[in-house]
Amino acid sequence: MPEIPILAIDGPSGSGKGTVAARVADALGWHILDSGALYRLVGLAALKSGVNLNDHAAVAEIARHLPVRFESGKVFLGDEDVSLEIRTETAGNNASKVAAIPEVRAALLEWQRSYARPPGLVADGRDMGTVVFPQAAVKIFLDASAEERARRRYKQLKDKGMDVNLPGLIAEIEERDRRDRNRKVAPLVPADDALVIDSTSMNIDEVVDLVLQAVRKALPDVGTGE
Repeated sequence: MPEIPILAIDGPSGSGKGTVAARVADALGWHILDSGALYRLVGLAALKSGVNLNDHAAVAEIARHLPVRFESGKVFLGDEDVSLEIRTETAGNNASKVAAIPEVRAALLEWQRSYARPPGLVADGRDMGTVVFPQAAVKIFLDASAEERARRRYKQLKDKGMDVNLPGLIAEIEERDRRDRNRKVAPLVPADDALVIDSTSMNIDEVVDLVLQAVRKALPDVGTGE
């Protein structure tokens, strides 16, 4: 069986990974894995079950039996549509906390790897290129300043009608960065062979073009999906 081509896109919160991954996957005609959604779902499921996020064994048990479905662009936890609920800043912070639990990461590892199917996969997360798919043909580490990432997230949340403030977002993003970069298991770092892109002063089209150039350079036979 031929090896399935994988593009791993890692980076901190608010760096634009999700948007870039979706645009690139669409251009290539590949599948997409939003690994962050899985951790957000674990955190949300734990809270809905009354489980304290500091109870690592109980949170890991939830991760092993996560009743999640992705259908028609929506995310269901059991029968409940939680597509919007998992995109809040609270859900993001809780995801960062549960992602630091080794047993949770182990529980989700094979699930994430099962997303690799022909014709290819764009995997978006924080350890896609370092842990989940170290064999990925192309690895990108997408970064931006904390201030710029907070401004982007502020606009996204305001557009969704959420009540947020910019200084609070900056503080939350910086705290999440510290937690993600310093955790003992699968810390947020670029893979040794990753292309690091600082998107602070770039627009989304420029970033997508750079990523597609990297893919087509590494995999010249890949189609465009267009």
